[in-house]
Amino acid sequence: MVDLKSQRRLSAQILKVGQNRVWMDPEKIDDIEAAITREEIRKLIHEGVIKSLPERGISRSRARLVHKQKKKGKRKGPGSRTGSAGAIVTQKEAWMRKIRALRKRLRELKVSRTITESNYRKLYKIASSGRFASVAELERYLKSHDLWRKR
Repeated sequence: MVDLKSQRRLSAQILKVGQNRVWMDPEKIDDIEAAITREEIRKLIHEGVIKSLPERGISRSRARLVHKQKKKGKRKGPGSRTGSAGAIVTQKEAWMRKIRALRKRLRELKVSRTITESNYRKLYKIASSGRFASVAELERYLKSHDLWRKR
């Protein structure tokens, strides 16, 4: 193995790249070994015996894959979450989900004539005040207060 350390160093300085980016023609090793001055190295660079390799970038293929998965809703489990619960689902969003579910259930009960119009109105107001934590709690309330319409 021929030691071309000094030629590589000089080439890197002349080409203004790192030593790892210097390419030397393996078939012209003898010419390169004979070149010991900057002038001789410059001549070899001009002839194309010594070249600089292109920069290696960072591949985005993995980043694209992750982005695609995240768009599908993957990679969002508890292990990926940082911050408070309020940072993931804001208080407003949580309220909107809950109140919409409650109002939808109340509408269903009214349309199916399971509760009376007046009870619907009362329960709608109670739900808006934040009394029920969930639809299940609303139904427990209906049962305990015996508000189902009598057949």
